[in-house]
Amino acid sequence: MRVTLAEDSTLLREGLVRLLAEEGHEVLAAVGDATALTAAVAEQRPDVVVVDIRMPPTHTDEGLRAAVEIRERWPEVGVLVLSQHIELGYAARLLDAGAERVGYLLKDRVAEVEEFLDALVRVAAGGAAIDPEVVRRLVVRTTRTDPLARLTPRERSVLEALAEGWTNAAIAQRLHVSLSAVEKNLNAVFDKLDLPRTTDHNRRILAVLHYLGA
Repeated sequence: MRVTLAEDSTLLREGLVRLLAEEGHEVLAAVGDATALTAAVAEQRPDVVVVDIRMPPTHTDEGLRAAVEIRERWPEVGVLVLSQHIELGYAARLLDAGAERVGYLLKDRVAEVEEFLDALVRVAAGGAAIDPEVVRRLVVRTTRTDPLARLTPRERSVLEALAEGWTNAAIAQRLHVSLSAVEKNLNAVFDKLDLPRTTDHNRRILAVLHYLGA
């Protein structure tokens, strides 16, 4: 993959550069602020970018705003956002444009090298990768006030895995159930969330957006 990095911590940035190079990926640029990231993407059009949410000069949401801009201007570029803490509002904002070519991981997840690399590959390939802890927090929040409360524990587990970006086959393996059971539970989720059966919308994406935005 062709990757562009944006991280203001020199230690973490250089560590990511080394890790990706060792795995055979090409790091096109490794920058320390959101403005440089946007300029690099405009010039190089990488397969995927990795960006910290909080970056100079204010260390609030510069990285997130750059990620949203990249998604809008260059939808073919995957965006994987890293966050020090769980910020559900930021996660929902990032996913407003859809649950494709997008990821949101806690920085602690980078230490789990295989998980981080798997998430990066999924995002670059057009999928989604949402940190499991973020998804669990969203479950707690949404089930209090949303139709998601009508889901069974199994249906909720399937939707949680879907929100993390897993395919049906991967969900079946992860939950130790059959593929047909996953499909049955997903159809039940779609029905309980009143998602239409049309060719104009992808019900998997609608379910994830409903889940994250509820």
